Amino acid sequence: MSEQVKRATISDVARHAGVSKAAVSKVIRDAYGVSATMKTRVEASMDTLGYRPSALARGLRGSSFTLGVFVVDLQNTFMTVLIDGIREEAEARGYQVFIGQARSGLVDQRRMIEAMVDRKMDGLLLIAPFGTADDLETIARSTPTVVLGRHGPGVSYDTVASDDLAGSALIVDHLASLGHRRISHLMHAWGEKNEPGMPQEVRARGYVEAMKRNGLEHEIDVIETRWNQEGGRNATALMLERKHRPTAVHAGTDMAALGVLSALWDAGIRVPEQFSVVGYDNIFAASFPAIGLTTVDQSGFEMGSLAARLLVERIQGRQDAVTTLVAPRLIIRKTTAPPPGMKASPPTADTHAASGAGTEQ
Repeated sequence: MSEQVKRATISDVARHAGVSKAAVSKVIRDAYGVSATMKTRVEASMDTLGYRPSALARGLRGSSFTLGVFVVDLQNTFMTVLIDGIREEAEARGYQVFIGQARSGLVDQRRMIEAMVDRKMDGLLLIAPFGTADDLETIARSTPTVVLGRHGPGVSYDTVASDDLAGSALIVDHLASLGHRRISHLMHAWGEKNEPGMPQEVRARGYVEAMKRNGLEHEIDVIETRWNQEGGRNATALMLERKHRPTAVHAGTDMAALGVLSALWDAGIRVPEQFSVVGYDNIFAASFPAIGLTTVDQSGFEMGSLAARLLVERIQGRQDAVTTLVAPRLIIRKTTAPPPGMKASPPTADTHAASGAGTEQ
């Protein structure tokens, strides 16, 4: 049996570099006043000895250099894009990211967030959390917090979200320009109450406003379901049972749109010749040639990176609340076309061209 190799300590590094433990500590903490020569010397000794600072060692000034990321649903692959952006920015700034998931509702969410706070994480990044704005304020008053996906403004926390009103408008305007009138929208509704700033509420409101603006107020059709593949399939079954079926759907998310496409395939309904489908998020699978989903891109990686940067700023002392909306962009692929027997009409005059639109083969 081989002997266990003793882990190098801060004292070992100090002896090897010929400096004091205090000097090593300053380098580890990237403290002010450390010369470039000192930093290079200590880091070389750390590499030679295989020294890895513990969270406690790095936290000598009260910081654990860890960020807690809370997410409701990791099955939605858009969440992984957000988390990739968070992780890259956080690691570049010397922080580690720990991820917690709570799908069962507000009680489970509170338990998970309390666990992160109990473990002395320096800040929290909450992705589309449950609860009221007051609930979020309570969390943020005790721990630096950034909320991603929920629309602000906050008082004690920052928000980063896609401009979901504009995103829904891009979808409805695109479908209306193709000649669609019976356009349905899938709205996420499950478990906890939908608060006004949640993306499902804002996207639904954007859909309704855009339908009215296009003269389609009598065709408004919001179907409550879940924003996953099962929810998309269930909503499709409801749409297909109707005497006057919709000819297009704003599915709310790409995951729900994939469920719609699957159900339409099973029913023998051709996309886009007989039915047009638009998602939201531009997940990686949406670009697969066999799928070619028309969708809204909200720059998930950049959103995650920005949220992490704002959180570090809060940890470092900024207190003024920041509210950021990211401009969405419509990506037109293969799942949208004029409804059967119709030709495309010109786009409406007030299409949200400022948000950008592109065609991808």
